[in-house]
Amino acid sequence: QVQLVESGGGLVQAGGSLRLSCAASGSIFSINTMGWYRQAPGKLRELVAIITSGGSTNYADFVKGRFTISRDNAKDTVDLQMNSLEPEDTAVYYCYLRVAYGPTHWGQGTQVTVSS
Repeated sequence: QVQLVESGGGLVQAGGSLRLSCAASGSIFSINTMGWYRQAPGKLRELVAIITSGGSTNYADFVKGRFTISRDNAKDTVDLQMNSLEPEDTAVYYCYLRVAYGPTHWGQGTQVTVSS
């Protein structure tokens, strides 16, 4: 089974930065997509950014130019560098992994709070 462990969340002022990290372990297939979703109170979970094992990325429009997703295939980790954070970015951020032809896996989530 796959386990995803997130870290790096916290409280920052508007305009500040955070770097989220997610470490994957378990039955990880070489072909997979990893990334980050987020969910604010009372809102649906939404895609933030994803990256394939080949390095292809997809960003939500609201984070383009501010967030950067990256991964280390050797370490089975994925990071999300978040700059120019806004109060609207406040949410629980969940690490995401989907192996080829397999189910979706989620981390426990890490809280990101951006104060105005």
